[in-house]
This record gives sequence, C-alpha cells and structure tokens, in this order.
Amino acid sequence: MQQPSQSPQPDYDVLIVGGGMVGATLACALGDSPLRVGLVEARTPQFELLQNEATPFDPRVSALTQASRNLLANLGVWDLIADYRHCAFRGMHVWDAEGTGEISFTAEDLGQQWLGYIVENSVTETALLRRTREFANIEMIAPAEVQSLDVEPDGQATITLGSGAQLTARLIVGADGGRSGIRELAGIEVDESDYGQQAIVTTVKVAESHQSIAWQRFLPTGPLAFLPVMTRAGEDHYCSIVWSLDTAAVEQYMACDDDEFKLALARAFEYKLGAVESVEQRFSFGLRQRHASTYYRPGLALVGDAAHTIHPLAGQGVNLGLMDAAVLAEEVLRAQARGLAPGEASVLARYERRRRGENLLMLKAVGGFKQLFGQTALPARWLRSSGMSLVNRLAPVKNHLAARAMGLNGDLPRLARVNRH
Repeated sequence: MQQPSQSPQPDYDVLIVGGGMVGATLACALGDSPLRVGLVEARTPQFELLQNEATPFDPRVSALTQASRNLLANLGVWDLIADYRHCAFRGMHVWDAEGTGEISFTAEDLGQQWLGYIVENSVTETALLRRTREFANIEMIAPAEVQSLDVEPDGQATITLGSGAQLTARLIVGADGGRSGIRELAGIEVDESDYGQQAIVTTVKVAESHQSIAWQRFLPTGPLAFLPVMTRAGEDHYCSIVWSLDTAAVEQYMACDDDEFKLALARAFEYKLGAVESVEQRFSFGLRQRHASTYYRPGLALVGDAAHTIHPLAGQGVNLGLMDAAVLAEEVLRAQARGLAPGEASVLARYERRRRGENLLMLKAVGGFKQLFGQTALPARWLRSSGMSLVNRLAPVKNHLAARAMGLNGDLPRLARVNRH
C-alpha cells in the first residue's frame, strides 16, 4: 500500500520577513527556543551604535510605553538602549490651539516614576538586531528581498528571494511595514484611508528646558508635538518634533530656509519652550490609516504596520506593533509546547483575537481625535475644550486613560509585564 507523500522538512519553523523593530522583537521573543527562526531583511543590518556625542539624533523617534519598555527589558535589550541615549518623560501636556481646553498627565498621579520613554527608532532597532546575534536558533538573511510567496494547503510556505534562492517555513510572518509585500503576495485586503496630510519630522534645540515633558498642541491644521530627547551628557534643550499638516503646507515648510522654519515652528508652538534656536535636517512622510481584513492565513501572519498603521498623534503605532510581536510569540511558543505547528489556523486565530480588538480600539480612538480637532466650527471647538477641561479635572477618568495608553492594563503578554514570571 502506497504511503501518502509528506512535505520535506522546512528550512525554518518561523520565517520573519522584515528586520525592523517589530520583526526583530518577534525574533528575540522566539530566541532560546527549540524553534528554528529566520529573519529576512532587505537592508544591510546595522549592529553597532556610534558612541559619539556629536552623532545627530535620528529624526524618527518613538514614545515607548511602560509595557514596551518592560518587553525590551525582558528581551535583554533595554540596558543597551539606556546606556546609549534615550529620554524618560514624567509628564504630558496637551492643549487646544482654538480654545481653552487643556489636559496634563503626570507619572506621579499613576504611582509611576515615568510616563514613557522617547527613543530613536534606529537605536531600538540596532539594539534588537544585536540581540538576535546572541541566539543560536536565529539566522539573519540579509540583504534579501522577497519576490514570491507560495503557501501549500497544509500551511507550509515557500518564499523566493531576488537571488532565486527558496526558503521554506511552517510559518511566514509579514513584518515588512505599511506597504507590506507579504500582505500583497498573500492577497490579504486592507481597509485604507488617506488622512490627506503629511508629517514633518526633525530635531530642534529650544531656548528652555523641555522639563522631561512631552508637549502637544492641537492646531486646526493638525497636531504639533515636541517630544523630549536628551544627549548622553544630559543636555535637555532638544526636542524631536512631529508636525502633521496638509500636504500643501508641508511642501511650503520643507522648501523654506532654516530661519523661516524655526520662526514658523516657534509661533505654531506659542513659544512654549522659548525660541527655536537650531534645526536639523527635515524629513516628511505621508499619513495613511490601514487595517488588514485579517491578520492571518494558515501558514502566514501579519504584525505591526503590515497589519495596521495609525496617525502619529497618539504615538501608539510602534507600541501596538511590539505588542503584536509579543502576543504572536506567546501563542507560537504555547503551540510548540503542545506539539502544534506554528502556522496552524487555530494558533493564529488566537493571536488575531487577542490583538485585533485592541488595535481597532486605538485606530477608532485616534481617528475620532483627528476628526474632532480638525473641526473649526464654534460648537465643536466649545465641545472639545469643555471636554478636555472636564477630563483634566476628573482624576479617576484621566488616570484610567493614561494607564491604558501606558500599557499598564489590558491583555498584556507575559513579556510586557514587569515580572514576566
């Protein structure tokens, strides 16, 4: 009697496409496990941080929550980040440019030392990539680009690289950003909307100390954030800015000289931290909201921006992606302990159930804030100013919102808790 044919042993148990912050976090979370993990990255990975005070700040930073900080600490990368350069912030102040509404959060109100941590994206990514090299079960495949994807009915997947090499895995993970090639190759649809805006990012030096506070002013044209950053020597007069504007205005500000830009920026920020004394190179990027119709197919899963992208006004994009990675790793390791394949539909369905609702809630909330603060009619301005002032006076409500945003409650994966055990 002829035996049914079996698929050959795959090259990897989990093959992650995208070696950015989210993909590298997932790889580290699967480190020191029996699973064979591959990490495919299109760029040449950087494993070293320039230990030089004169090194300019990365224009792209993230406001990491306490949950994200816990995750990075439990993965063994936070100490490297802390030893290099980051800025813990103790408060957040938000105010409405078109009214009197304002709201302030402090770490002290929540019984915490810090509200969050501003870290350059390149620092977080490099620290994670350095950590991947310490795990014997993780292999980096870079630089390499995926050209095609094929998933068999049994869930085993094959990707073909630009070099012609083929790699097989029991689970392919798309961690390759908002324009995910893996998502497109898998035929997963995405609900997408254009905010009609772009964001300008750069680093500025201001006349007054940022006081370890994250500042944000809601203008009719879009939010303007001054996020505190700090040099290795402790200089606290630098801020990373994220200024969301209509595309035409972005083009105007990108074209003007530094002196004109510094003046416009200080005026838009009401000189809250005094004059803007210097500005580094400016960059801009488009703002779109995306949400994949599903986070998985048998043998394939999406994490981070490949599954969802969000407006930067709440600073939650990277944090959502890091939690995706931690939850997926938790479910894959749970499956491995039970003898299940990592790409089984039941395993990935648990991942989606745990993450989709959390991400959708944040997408809806940020979308609502974006619309509310874009309204210029007097009733809308009065409503939001009154609402902000009311919430600011209601400590339990305010602190609940802050605790949720900091990742102090909700369905936290074990790796994102202070004590993962």
